[in-house]
Amino acid sequence: MIRLSELRLPLAQADAPDAALRAAAAHKLQLPESAIAGLSVFKRSFDARKADLLAVYIVDVELADPAAESPLLTRFDADPHVQPTPDMAWQPPVTAPADWSGERPVVIGFGPCGIFAALVLAQMGLKPIVLERGKPVRERTQDTWGLWRRSELNPDSNVQFGEGGAGLFSDGKLYSQIRDPRFLGRKVLQEFVQAGAPEDILWEAHPHLGTFRMVKVVESLRERILTLGGEIRFQQRVVDLLLNQELPAPALQALEVENLQNGERYELPTRHAILAVGHSARDVFMQLYRRGVTMRAKPFSIGVRIEHPQGVIDRARWGAHAGHPLLGAADYKLVQHIQTGPAAGRTVYSFCMCPGGTVVAATSEPGRVVTNGMSQYSRAERNANAGMVVGIDPPDFPRDPAQFEAQLGETFGVADLAADAAHPLGGLVLQRQLEAGAFTLGGSDYRAPAQRVGDFLARRASTGPGEVEPSYRPGVTWTDLHAALPAWATDALHAALPAFGRRIKGYDMADAVMTGVETRTSAPVNIQRGDDFQSLNVRGLYPAGEGAGYAGGILSAGIDGIKVGEAVALSVLQG
Repeated sequence: MIRLSELRLPLAQADAPDAALRAAAAHKLQLPESAIAGLSVFKRSFDARKADLLAVYIVDVELADPAAESPLLTRFDADPHVQPTPDMAWQPPVTAPADWSGERPVVIGFGPCGIFAALVLAQMGLKPIVLERGKPVRERTQDTWGLWRRSELNPDSNVQFGEGGAGLFSDGKLYSQIRDPRFLGRKVLQEFVQAGAPEDILWEAHPHLGTFRMVKVVESLRERILTLGGEIRFQQRVVDLLLNQELPAPALQALEVENLQNGERYELPTRHAILAVGHSARDVFMQLYRRGVTMRAKPFSIGVRIEHPQGVIDRARWGAHAGHPLLGAADYKLVQHIQTGPAAGRTVYSFCMCPGGTVVAATSEPGRVVTNGMSQYSRAERNANAGMVVGIDPPDFPRDPAQFEAQLGETFGVADLAADAAHPLGGLVLQRQLEAGAFTLGGSDYRAPAQRVGDFLARRASTGPGEVEPSYRPGVTWTDLHAALPAWATDALHAALPAFGRRIKGYDMADAVMTGVETRTSAPVNIQRGDDFQSLNVRGLYPAGEGAGYAGGILSAGIDGIKVGEAVALSVLQG
């Protein structure tokens, strides 16, 4: 088959594009339409840079005469928009014999990374054991609603912890900008479709599922892993690594696990464990540091959630086409590098934009407030929201031993660091400081501090909403967000808001709502690994996914889970 890219159709033809695409493909290939036996859409996006919005397609073409394909590709050899259709099928690197009864690998965490690591291990016949500190997705959903409706937090079952991971209570975005030469992202999407997701995620340029559909998909993936011989143990929290220190390098020999249902602890022998704990498993990060596992501080971002009427974003992005059923609720992506003023050198950008969604309470720890965004598949809520965050680097992280003691319970040797070094756990300290401050500023009952954009820019406290009603539950406290973030962060937001308003009309409208704080953009640590996907200094430990600093979002986490699952299978079966 031949893959054609950049086929453009007027929006009016996108409702029923088959005939127009066939004609466009024939024209591109300089063939009669009769020479095309079949055509399928690989990707569809929209180009809104001009008033006349266009639908842009990538298609795979099957010729009536297969023998004509090679000469045709040769003729278009210099055209990057005419290429052979790549082989996108996933092939397992190894497969266990049907009677295999070796030591089962363990997957720690059952978010997107852990799900796909466990799935491919099961598909390769290795019958993994999954340890998840949270609850099955239905019970987890009930616990999460407990925080949103009653201000009752379960520290081990919430937006961050439980079956489906942090990606479950989000917009369900299924796209990424990572390089994916093996098309592992395609496998992730195909597995989702097989698990009940709509087929449009295979060809939409920016596919998403939304929380409620993700619930059913996650349940289906769980059942598939179980059918293939895997085992999933919920409410099992890994509290320690037991290492064999007699080998040339420390090697994993067992995990110490706490059963959260009864408080009992037990040892689970294993020499292969995938660490897919997500970006909020701070207790795990601290224990890994105590055990000497190689890790380093990693940049991440902090800021707020900002809400606008979805109609404002639709009109700014789609113009006269706003409201077209094919377009749906518009999204955006914004970046501003601050060149002058007190925030010079900082970068502000939109993060996890949720069209037609809500701002949600996303803390996993008592006495702290964290915001995130969530949408359903319909994206039908009144407001659009996104993180508006400022990039920070390890030199920004705290180094004061007293601050470490206050936030982590011990200093972790921060006083002994070289003057120019960043402590690997410094980002955790900053996150907890900001989240605890937001909790207090919001009223110490899980309400979040909020402010209208006009008041923020005028540096005065807000006393109530304007045109935009905040969607955050269990509710907001109107205040001044300058008290919720460091001055360098608020200075950066001050500089970025007008710049964003010039790119999206209405972005800096006075009644837009900012809700704080957004701190869980990514893990503040990187648990380093080698080319074999193992920890640099603990054999048998495979750091993976967003929590280890190797992914950002559902799709990239799933891809990393596949890669690490393959590495574990090769190690188990080939040594």
